[in-house]
Amino acid sequence: MINSASELEFSEEEIKNELSKLTSPDTYGGIGIQRKSVMCLNEKNGYQDAVYIKAANIFQSIRIEKAPDKVLIKYGHEPVLALPDFEDEKSQRLSYELAFSALKYQDILESILIDSCFYPNVSIPDALTSLVVVMLYDFQDRKFQSRLISDEEESISEVQEVENLLNSFKTKLAAALARCRIKHDALSIYHILPETVRRQEQRASTLPLYAWVNTCKISPEVVCDDLKKEGYTKVRSAFDLECKSFCMDQHCSDVLIFPSHLKSELLNIELCTDYKLLFQDKSRSLAVHSVKTLLNMDDDILLVNMGSWYTVAHMSTLTNQSTSKIYVCGIKSQTKESELKDLFTNMGCKNIELLQENFTDIEAKDQRLQKVKVILLLPRCSGLGVSNPIEFILNENEDAELLKDHSQGSIAEDKLNVLAEQQYKQLKHAMQFNKVQAIVYCTCSVYPEENEVVVKKALELGVEGNNKVQPYRLSPPVLPLCSVKEIRSSIDKFFKVEPSEITNGCFLAVLTRERDPSETVSVKDVLARAAAKGLLDGIELAKTSKKEKKKKKSKTTLAKTSVNEGMSTQIKIAEFLNRELRPYVNHSETLTTKACPPQKNTNQTTSTPPQKKTGKTPSNAFTKNIPSTSKAAERQMSTMRPRPEDKMIALKPVEIVLPPVMMSYSGSQANKPQIPAHFFYQWIGGKTGGSVAPSSSKKLEKPKENLPSTAVRHPQPWL
Repeated sequence: MINSASELEFSEEEIKNELSKLTSPDTYGGIGIQRKSVMCLNEKNGYQDAVYIKAANIFQSIRIEKAPDKVLIKYGHEPVLALPDFEDEKSQRLSYELAFSALKYQDILESILIDSCFYPNVSIPDALTSLVVVMLYDFQDRKFQSRLISDEEESISEVQEVENLLNSFKTKLAAALARCRIKHDALSIYHILPETVRRQEQRASTLPLYAWVNTCKISPEVVCDDLKKEGYTKVRSAFDLECKSFCMDQHCSDVLIFPSHLKSELLNIELCTDYKLLFQDKSRSLAVHSVKTLLNMDDDILLVNMGSWYTVAHMSTLTNQSTSKIYVCGIKSQTKESELKDLFTNMGCKNIELLQENFTDIEAKDQRLQKVKVILLLPRCSGLGVSNPIEFILNENEDAELLKDHSQGSIAEDKLNVLAEQQYKQLKHAMQFNKVQAIVYCTCSVYPEENEVVVKKALELGVEGNNKVQPYRLSPPVLPLCSVKEIRSSIDKFFKVEPSEITNGCFLAVLTRERDPSETVSVKDVLARAAAKGLLDGIELAKTSKKEKKKKKSKTTLAKTSVNEGMSTQIKIAEFLNRELRPYVNHSETLTTKACPPQKNTNQTTSTPPQKKTGKTPSNAFTKNIPSTSKAAERQMSTMRPRPEDKMIALKPVEIVLPPVMMSYSGSQANKPQIPAHFFYQWIGGKTGGSVAPSSSKKLEKPKENLPSTAVRHPQPWL
């Protein structure tokens, strides 16, 4: 413990020793991630003058304001120097990184400037204070070594002035830094940071790159082949990534993962320059794939708060661009609209419509949006689930204010409440669109106030002022490659990804409306959603041949279908159809119950001798197709007519079913909603011997309208 001011005096040799300890790899507690960063420190020679100026301007806009009684040094309110926009992405990233580093160490850097007597001994304009802070951080990061300036670099007088002042205080600044470390009993100033910030930095240094394949131009298989030709190796998972390697994502079939150090190299290959492979955070891919599983064939989509236009393009690649439209709101500038149209054209996206209005200003009855069935809502959030906020800001066009919360590792309660209120307002407005059947809500926050609380609050209050529309309910998000275990383990039907070394944090909620039972449902749409959810992997829905189409038009017979489907596929289809058609089924059962009085069970009168009756016995008594939610295995054939012969033969049903196929009818049946299916029964005799089995090659006739009262009405034969 330091007892007097004299003990704080350091000789120049002692200062050098302290600096050596501060930047030694061993001072980082054996963390391999930090060792990589330290190894890079020796290679740092400073930045260009323009980068210092732009970093100072960013820091000036996001620095932490302090109470008047705690202000150590004064900052200006204007930019240090107005410069043109960034020349390239590299200089932009370097400027943000330098500003963010200065922001994280703002308190330490300010105390060093005061302790070294730089302030108030040096008189400089307040407008240059931000420049002093960012340059001081870089100066200590270079072990207070002089910067190497290229002869070709254009110098800026303000940068040269501040650099000369810092060099003149070099020894005193180093001593102040050493005293600061001793005061906090820290191995380095890195260890003075809050624990949450340090964990975030560790994750950011190992976070891999995610890129989705533009299937409008190329397939994922071809991309993998091209990468292998370029010398990249495909590995099994993100944990196996090293050197020149890549792997497929476990949730999204069109997403590839690369080591972070390959980004500059990958950006220059043809796959990226030609918009075939695009880098974006995985949370956005999870969101668009969740929307895809909810779409019917001709549904439109409304996207809200699109930070990155790559999200819009990704959604477009996953839709049927010939029949579906994607609406994006909030494009007010004509120049921006023109730029986006050119971008989408280059990416091969043709079904994107840009709207000028903000989302909350669009009325729910807007005629342009009557075919919109799904809304993707990506509200502005704290983003504290993101490990590398700089990449997120640059890729998603987010506000630099996001860095202020990340520098502290938390967000102020009042600011969190403001964000949650905005999110709730947008979600409630989305629920007002009567034609919309589903809403996908996605954030990169780790706070329940922005996630579960917002969603549950909106669901509890429901749709205001409209009691006629069906209410919303939570549904578990379903992704093509998402395992059943992941879905079942999701808490309260929310899909959550915690921040880790291989991915950013993400929250996903899917709100689906309970369908109106009076509406009809297309089996084609149901099967399309089943395919989108991965239930029909490896199965191609066969196209109807010309010969079969002629048979449908002439109403001569139903088309023959092969019976080579596996039982696992049948179970998947049956479960999916059972879940999707349940609202319509319950409605149909209610109508059937009212129309048909209860009938006696013939099994209770087996002792009565069989009575002979003239006339035809209906052979297709079990082919009446009435929707029901009961599964085939749970149905009981309890209303069979007894055989007129003296000897009865016990029979048991064997059912072979195929997926339903929509059939077109003409004439009197054209106006009746029907969902015919290909199926047949084979009756096998019991132990008493004998069997009655219709030929499997015999074509089925359409079920007759007037059935005997004792015939069993077989509901939804494919279940």
